[in-house]
Amino acid sequence: MDEVSGRDIIQSIERGFAVLLAFDADLPTATLAELAEKTGLSRPAVRRILLTLQRLGYVAGESGRWSLTPRVLTIGQHYAATHGIVEIAQPHLLRLVELTGESASLAQLDGVEVVYVARVHARRVLSHNVDIGTRLPVHATSMGRVVAAYAPADTVTRIIDETGLPALTPRTVTDPIRFRDILHEVRTQGYALVDGELEEGFLSMAVPVRDGRGDVVAALAYSTSRGRFAPDDLVRDALPLLLEAAASVSADLEVVTARPRTLPGGPRPGMFPPPTGH
Repeated sequence: MDEVSGRDIIQSIERGFAVLLAFDADLPTATLAELAEKTGLSRPAVRRILLTLQRLGYVAGESGRWSLTPRVLTIGQHYAATHGIVEIAQPHLLRLVELTGESASLAQLDGVEVVYVARVHARRVLSHNVDIGTRLPVHATSMGRVVAAYAPADTVTRIIDETGLPALTPRTVTDPIRFRDILHEVRTQGYALVDGELEEGFLSMAVPVRDGRGDVVAALAYSTSRGRFAPDDLVRDALPLLLEAAASVSADLEVVTARPRTLPGGPRPGMFPPPTGH
């Protein structure tokens, strides 16, 4: 991306996504003014974007307030349809939850954060909601450390520089040198274990998932609470199950790599309006 010049960027698309992403749990519905303030765009620009998104079916407006529509979920559907690992991992996550009684997840690196792409809930172990699409800091999570451990060196540098490794609890590792040492340990031992660094009492372990070429493409994670287990318990009891599940996902991923995965073709309703008469 460093080689891409400003001339290559379609600014209207960039602004459109900025408006879509402005909607969140704190702002599920918004006025034009609120969206303009949150995105830094002018009100006329936000209005044009909203009207375009409304015509495409991605937002709806009522009484001066705007909200996302269910059609936004089709973007995630396309991700799942073009990334077989999500579908492949689901039964293995289910089995892991059945065997352990704890939550299991699959996550991938996205920029300087790690994002959940698949998850099976067992019980609530975090005080804040965790679901598919949830983004968490790399440095304080076991799955983040796994994907970072096998990422290029410049990716790790970017994570450190852009996030600053903030202290989320008194136990969070915030020193860049120590963080790099931990990533080396993860590569050496083949797993990451994080104890109370994201949230007090939150205990998690993750292992790498590889594609057919042997590249690490995701992290498979198991999460529980300090009140239920100690770190040594996870290493003894959960790690073998995690490694087995990750190996199964990797094997299945290799088998289906060549299988075509498509969604029904053709434009979506409202995507390309019919031409007007001349």
